[in-house]
Amino acid sequence: MSSDSRLNRAYENAKIIPFDNNSKFILFSDCHRGDNSFSDEFANNRNIYFHALKFYFSEGFQYCELGDGDELWENINFVSIFEAHKNIYKLLKQFHLEHRLHMIWGNHDMVYKDEDYVKKHLSSYFEPIEDKDKSLFEGIKYHEALILKHSDTQQEVFLTHGHQADWWNYTFWRWGRFLVRVLWKPLQVWGIADPTSPAKNYTELIKVERRIKKWILKNSLKVTVVGHTHRPRFPEPGDIPLFNDGSCVHPRSITGIEIEKGNISLIKWQINTTDDGTLRVVRILLEGPQKLEDFLEKL
Repeated sequence: MSSDSRLNRAYENAKIIPFDNNSKFILFSDCHRGDNSFSDEFANNRNIYFHALKFYFSEGFQYCELGDGDELWENINFVSIFEAHKNIYKLLKQFHLEHRLHMIWGNHDMVYKDEDYVKKHLSSYFEPIEDKDKSLFEGIKYHEALILKHSDTQQEVFLTHGHQADWWNYTFWRWGRFLVRVLWKPLQVWGIADPTSPAKNYTELIKVERRIKKWILKNSLKVTVVGHTHRPRFPEPGDIPLFNDGSCVHPRSITGIEIEKGNISLIKWQINTTDDGTLRVVRILLEGPQKLEDFLEKL
């Protein structure tokens, strides 16, 4: 199956979420939440991420995670990840309870495409203090893609992880998972990167982006937001509308995309030092805001 066919299938099966100019969304991907061991790249940014997530929850945003939220290649099960970042999952649970949580699976958490697996592992957790199971993401469903559809303009924003354009990481993800667990995870402590990852292989990154751009050109220049490559992208109106929200494992920062008041923006959260020496987590606008209508697809 070609990358075009995989992207077509993701689009055709996508969950549609209506929105208007009063809607607010934050898009993050590639958190790669791990077990807080030496190989957990997310651990360095977990406080930044938690602070940002609290901000978006209090401001009424809906949260869309575009895949690879949990690092299930390096880690065998969800329990160790949950225990390492319990405060984060409890906050995500609050989004879920208010129907503001929308989850997409990527290649590193592709096991979530199995609804039975999700129900078994994510519905509840054991609380040792109370000595009983408590609900977590009861009834949650993961999707391969989402479509945000504007109620007035009917404009669509296609959200997916982007590994559909990466033949190895889509078709042979089980082999990739095996190699990461037995080979690249131990070598990571020595600074040796996984060459199969487009985030660490520039040549492969360019190939993935080129394939997605070709799909967009064949599909009426539909606004498309992906992750996977970890490289933030924010095109100008008139360019091919391929956006990338980056990742949550950048050195000392996380990036994401906000959709608010009919505008789209690329943002970064990082720790800054104030003049009096206080450390603060701050939000930085990198690109935008740009009106989504400026990217209206050609019909």
